[in-house]
Amino acid sequence: MADVTTIQPLYLEERVLHAPLEQAAELAKKARTLLTNGRGPVAAALAPLLRNMNSYYSNKIEGQHTTPRSIEQALKKHYAEDQEEYKKQLMAIAHIRTEEALEVEWQGEDTAQMFAPSKVQRIHQLFFEGMPPQFRFTEQGEPIHPGEFREKVVSVGKHDAPPVALIPRLLEEWSTRYSRIRGFEHQLIAAACSHHRLAWIHPFIDGNGRACRLHSHLTLHASGLTDGLWSPLRGFARTHQEYYLRLASADQQRRNDLDGRGNLSQEELVKFVHYFLECCLDQVNFMLKMMEFDGLRARLRDLLIYLDTNPWLIGSEKSVIKPEKTVLALESVAMMRPLSRAEFGQILGESDTTVRRITRSLLDFGVLQSESHRDSLYFSLPLKSLRFLFPKLWPEVDTE
Repeated sequence: MADVTTIQPLYLEERVLHAPLEQAAELAKKARTLLTNGRGPVAAALAPLLRNMNSYYSNKIEGQHTTPRSIEQALKKHYAEDQEEYKKQLMAIAHIRTEEALEVEWQGEDTAQMFAPSKVQRIHQLFFEGMPPQFRFTEQGEPIHPGEFREKVVSVGKHDAPPVALIPRLLEEWSTRYSRIRGFEHQLIAAACSHHRLAWIHPFIDGNGRACRLHSHLTLHASGLTDGLWSPLRGFARTHQEYYLRLASADQQRRNDLDGRGNLSQEELVKFVHYFLECCLDQVNFMLKMMEFDGLRARLRDLLIYLDTNPWLIGSEKSVIKPEKTVLALESVAMMRPLSRAEFGQILGESDTTVRRITRSLLDFGVLQSESHRDSLYFSLPLKSLRFLFPKLWPEVDTE
């Protein structure tokens, strides 16, 4: 008969912790280096972009993603007429708003607090409350109640999810084990273990994968290692077949006396932890390379040269860039702080008319933004700038 012990082991035995602890220590070290190097306007511009990207990749794992451009349009409330595309846009926005709202709502909470069952319910609630009522149904036509546990037995692939009556008790067991883990590297391993075990419980009728991934992202955010500069979601999507394989493999029962002491396979849980931490490391290493000062400076110059050689119309006038003059001013906005229009013009060293046209061109392209025609200029990252400034960060943008 099924009981709460069927979810064991929730964490790894001491004898198999050596390699995961080394991985977690390396992740913590490199993530802290990224946070040190990644301060300033570029990081501020990246955060909302990466939130959009997280949404895209989490929905891509589910096979329900739209295009980056379509997400950008939806954020401006320009929705598709096609109902299926419209639904995908709304899913993307629901993820973005949930991630953004909970990063603020749970600000100051530590990693241990992230394992409260109410946190998982809150994620599910906000996501599906972001969807209109007509889209709160499973593919089988069953209603989805935001934040409420499922009321029927379900199977996911070869895994029969635990009985409905056990869900609250299993989540309490899940919460108790992970919230008591101390030591930073151990908590990172707990975040990895908890991702699979939450998916194994499958507490909701639909949206479990999204809730698990958002929970992992928000838990790592609470650990103080991400600051909006990276997320494992991109790594999961880039290796989505392995992601599903590792999840399914960790559903397996213990094979023999050497495979841990619980109901489920510890060996497969170790493999999932390794995969999870490798995805995190891959994303941190990628962003470390992208945030290198000299490399970013060169890419800003390349973007300006491209814009200069490919002018476009802004009203009745052609764009004006002047790369050699503009690069220092744009670098200052990107790497130091927002500048007043007067400061920006002083760095350009051009006539007032030329300064206005260059500023207008950069604002029109989107690499500069301003609240009004008198306010300061700050750095921004429109999708069309990514292939120059952050190549391969969001490869699907380049194919549009």
